[in-house]
Amino acid sequence: MKKILIIQTAFLGDVILASPVIAELKRIFPQAEIDFLLRKGNESLLSNNPHLRKVFLLDKSEGKYKSILNLIRSFRQEKYDLAINLHRFGSSGFITGFSGARQKYGFRKNPFSFLYTKKFDHTLEKGVHEVERNLSLIKEFGAVKLRRPELFPSKDDVEIAEQIIHSDTFFCMAPASVWFTKQLPKEKWIELINHYDQLGTIYLLGGKNDQALCEELISASQSKSGINLAGQLNLLESAALMSKATRNFVNDSGPLHIASSMNAPVTAFFCSTVLDFGFGPLSDDSKVLEVQNLECRPCGLHGHKACPKGHFKCGHEINLGLEYED
Repeated sequence: MKKILIIQTAFLGDVILASPVIAELKRIFPQAEIDFLLRKGNESLLSNNPHLRKVFLLDKSEGKYKSILNLIRSFRQEKYDLAINLHRFGSSGFITGFSGARQKYGFRKNPFSFLYTKKFDHTLEKGVHEVERNLSLIKEFGAVKLRRPELFPSKDDVEIAEQIIHSDTFFCMAPASVWFTKQLPKEKWIELINHYDQLGTIYLLGGKNDQALCEELISASQSKSGINLAGQLNLLESAALMSKATRNFVNDSGPLHIASSMNAPVTAFFCSTVLDFGFGPLSDDSKVLEVQNLECRPCGLHGHKACPKGHFKCGHEINLGLEYED
């Protein structure tokens, strides 16, 4: 293999969970040039990745179909030996199918998988991790079964994180999620803040859209040390900060996978979703808190804007276990 293209145009966490494929392909084919296609807005995740030659962007702001056609033209000029599509939806499958790559691998669920050279099953069962599913596409080349994701904060990212830290003991909390039913309820976050505020500094992380939520949680708590960093750090700066935290607290969402990529200590709250879907933490020091034996759980793969049953027991009844801590 001389030239390889990897495609993952889904969300932040999906790109992070694709990073083991990058690393394994570079290990197996050290002389290969490896490129990556992702959606615009996620490109900073792959900054400084030493295994990549080039990152391409699916930029829907210039017109989705125009961007797709421009990418296909570029890829056909590149003459890839192998294109691997880790995304299961139409646009990425269309790009893969017409990429001009000599071999085209991807998941059978993609509506354009009939254009692939090889198709692979993607099943959400038995706790198989998404990283394992991704790596199964290159198993024939000698890829390992499971490998931790990785991000590469720059020296500047690390320095910015270190400038923020002013306590030997500190905790990062990422309270927001795109989906309401994947987000630990506000009162639970307030309980966490009040407990850990006595033990060290608390940094609340998130994007610009999460600033109001983080401020609300700090104001509603009794915290004297809580600091709202939502919207103030880029993804790799956040990764650098999380890597040095005494512990990180996250939902089943992107920050969970950032923690995994830095092998940072993490506690993850799984409300409406379950570990069997395969998106759990991969840090050596990781813990999952969830409500067991709830008949209506899980209620979907990606969560909902509101609890379908109206009670949201999978969030409200999570035991934080704080009474057992020193």
